[in-house]
Amino acid sequence: MAQVKVYYDQTGNTLSVWFGEPQDEYVCEETGEEIVLMKDPNGRVIGFEKLNFVLPQPARLQVAFETIGA
Repeated sequence: MAQVKVYYDQTGNTLSVWFGEPQDEYVCEETGEEIVLMKDPNGRVIGFEKLNFVLPQPARLQVAFETIGA
């Protein structure tokens, strides 16, 4: 079963999304658009982080997923 982990850091204003294991992170690459890609030792993207992500108050972070078949 695939698993996605989403973390919101209100203090640091970051939103992190992992679709791989965080402990497998080997290198980070900033895209220049306030997005950081986290990669494993094979260069595969296993997560990303959005910098300067702020939720308007009061708000709840809701996450929705859609599966697209091949």
